Amino acid sequence: MVRSKYVVFLKPHVVKIMEEELPKPQGNEVLIRTKLTLISAGTELTALTGNFPPGSRWANYVRYPFRPGYCNVGIVEEVGGDVKEINVGDVVVSTAHHSQYALMSSDNVIKVPGGVHLEEAVFHTIAAGVMHSVRISGVTLGTSVVVIGLGILGQMAVQFSRLCGAYPVIGIDLYEKRLEIGKKSGATHIVNARTEDVHEEVRRITEGNMADIVFEVTGSPDVIPWAIKLVRPMGRLIILSSPRGPTTLDFHDEVNAPSRIIQGTHFSSQPEVETYYYPWTRRRNTKLFLKMLADGIVKVRHLITHIIPFERANEAYELLLKRKEETLAVLLDFRKKS
Repeated sequence: MVRSKYVVFLKPHVVKIMEEELPKPQGNEVLIRTKLTLISAGTELTALTGNFPPGSRWANYVRYPFRPGYCNVGIVEEVGGDVKEINVGDVVVSTAHHSQYALMSSDNVIKVPGGVHLEEAVFHTIAAGVMHSVRISGVTLGTSVVVIGLGILGQMAVQFSRLCGAYPVIGIDLYEKRLEIGKKSGATHIVNARTEDVHEEVRRITEGNMADIVFEVTGSPDVIPWAIKLVRPMGRLIILSSPRGPTTLDFHDEVNAPSRIIQGTHFSSQPEVETYYYPWTRRRNTKLFLKMLADGIVKVRHLITHIIPFERANEAYELLLKRKEETLAVLLDFRKKS
């Protein structure tokens, strides 16, 4: 048995550190000692605040007490008798929560290649989901892309779109710091929605054509009705965020008449099993992300604004809630003994 502290939301706006005992791994299980976790701000702040409609899919997902977190990197401490390809001492990523130790099926654990820093590997779950979104959106060489919302997902949508050959890639946000980071992620143009006319700027940058593909990454239902106006006729609006509540949209004027396509790209739609038609499972996307980190093709270190000891998780969430203008990727650090 091992004692493990973990982060939990007891109810809206209440963050606690609690403790549990974990048994030794059995069969196909591995015991992981966490080094770092990444706060997925959109998901976790929604769960923390309870800001979602009753009866929604959000309400079904968030049940208090709620254990947040799904971006974990750590070291394998013990393995069950049936585990064959993972060894004690391996550095691995998994979807474990914000906890000192995690007991996971080896099927959901992936080794980190040599040369990849822990601070970079911890982005894996989000990276895999955004890869999936960009891939099925149809971004190709010369596609004009707009990304609305330059949080972690939006920054990665910018970077992966550029890797696919998109041009221009226009990043839109309310905060100057995120816009400046967006340039480092690969945005060819940035637009401050607080001070600039977004529609006119996109029209100017695309020479009157508007965008082939627009990624909505804010999570706000109110953004969708004006985001779709940035899409050219026959173009696509990609809902990469998980909006919190209903949206009112004139489907005739904004979808039917211009023949625009609206497509959801939730992380959960990554298939569990590879097929010849679509081999890109979450596991395969994760491995690709880690390989690209190892080879220097993808960059994520510039997204990190804070690394905070996990015992101060409450401060980390307060920071993300109240100081959005200066925060982006916030990591919880489990490397020091409490």
